[in-house]
Amino acid sequence: MRKIVSIIGVLGAAMLAATPAFAQGTAPAASTNNFPWGYALAMGIASGLCGLGQGKATAGAAEALARNPGARAGIQFALILGLALIESLALYTLVIVFLTKA
Repeated sequence: MRKIVSIIGVLGAAMLAATPAFAQGTAPAASTNNFPWGYALAMGIASGLCGLGQGKATAGAAEALARNPGARAGIQFALILGLALIESLALYTLVIVFLTKA
């Protein structure tokens, strides 16, 4: 517990010390690179994690069907519902990227 408190204290002090560096009043230089790297990174991470999640869900469903073929209807319903929810993460990220980009 003492280690966590000391880490939080050091991070808090670092944040307070960095505040004057960001408070400069000079105008930033004009950038010629207008590609939104943060949006691309967010979409890439969301899509990659969706792919991993869908792979694990499909593998789990295949294993469950191999163990108990009689429960096919319930397993298939849970699989399709889970895949739809996993895919919605990538779609929500895409919508957020387009809404914040405008």
